[in-house]
Amino acid sequence: QVQLVESGGGLVPAGGALRLSCVASGTIFNIHSMGWYRQAPGKQRELVAGITSGGSANYADSVKGRFTISRDNTKNKVSLQMNSLKPEDTAIYYCTAVVIIGTTPYWGRGTQVTVSS
Repeated sequence: QVQLVESGGGLVPAGGALRLSCVASGTIFNIHSMGWYRQAPGKQRELVAGITSGGSANYADSVKGRFTISRDNTKNKVSLQMNSLKPEDTAIYYCTAVVIIGTTPYWGRGTQVTVSS
């Protein structure tokens, strides 16, 4: 089993920045990919950014150039630096991890990010 714990959410004004972190614990030898999804009220959960153990990253078009995902494989930790935040970035942000490619991902409980206009 893998447990994911997120931290770093909060309330910021538009144009501000936040850094989210997520640490995975449990019986883990290697995690194939980690990432962040978000879900705003009344909307479907969407991918924000993902990163493989080799460092290959991908981003949603809406966050490219503003968000940066990074990963520390030695600590089973993934971070999301969010700059130039917009009110439309307001959502619950969930950390996810795929230990073995093709298997069901693990999910954290989520952390609230609120951007005021």
